[in-house]
Amino acid sequence: MAARRALKAVLVDLSGTLHVEDSAVPGAQEALKRLRSAPVTIRFVTNTTKECKRDLLERLTKLGFDIAENEIFTSLTAARNLLEQKQVRPLLLVDEKALPDFTGVATEDPNAVVIGLAPEHFHYEMMNKAFRLILDGAPLIAIHKARYFKKKNGLALGPGPFVTGLEYATDTKATVVGKPEKTFFLEALRGTSCAPEEAVMIGDDCRDDVGGAQDAGMRGILVRTGKYRPGDEDKINPAPYLTCESFPEAVEHILDHML
Repeated sequence: MAARRALKAVLVDLSGTLHVEDSAVPGAQEALKRLRSAPVTIRFVTNTTKECKRDLLERLTKLGFDIAENEIFTSLTAARNLLEQKQVRPLLLVDEKALPDFTGVATEDPNAVVIGLAPEHFHYEMMNKAFRLILDGAPLIAIHKARYFKKKNGLALGPGPFVTGLEYATDTKATVVGKPEKTFFLEALRGTSCAPEEAVMIGDDCRDDVGGAQDAGMRGILVRTGKYRPGDEDKINPAPYLTCESFPEAVEHILDHML
């Protein structure tokens, strides 16, 4: 088997990997500082649609993480890029806190449907509005299709079940822009001069983080924090390159064995 190329980039998930809501994963801040001492490019990749990039950065800074805005690549950014490419006017089913990332995007008389995590919009009247638009030919764009995510008080439904419901009702397939899509991971690497084979992804979602990254040609490290549940390692094939207890343990493995 061909030898692996030297590691040049580390992609890091945010929610569930570095933090859960307003609590950092123990030791994650110091681990990130140690990782920055290595000769690798670091990018933070997230499917979060609960807040815009500015608010997300503010949250991470308050938790003590040293992260620059240009190091963060979000599925909201990917969704906006697609809307601009398609030149469509979306019905935006996203959290109000995410709307700043769509500033300047025309939304009057919508001819597309965009769905993120938006519990306040997931009611019959709004879902029926989206349903009728799609029946009339509007494309369905899913910022991501996560089944669930981790909150402080337990697991909670993600946008995936609602996207799937609209797919079923309209007999269409959504265009997914976030993880685990290969294009999302390749876009995150743009500008790093790194090939997928020179990158590793660290995350708590076996399918979207690890499986998606490995399908794109990277290695994937699964962490047992956030939404992780026992047995997740067995849900993808090939299995994760490595499973660690947490982000700090993943960083130690990278520093000791991957450089």
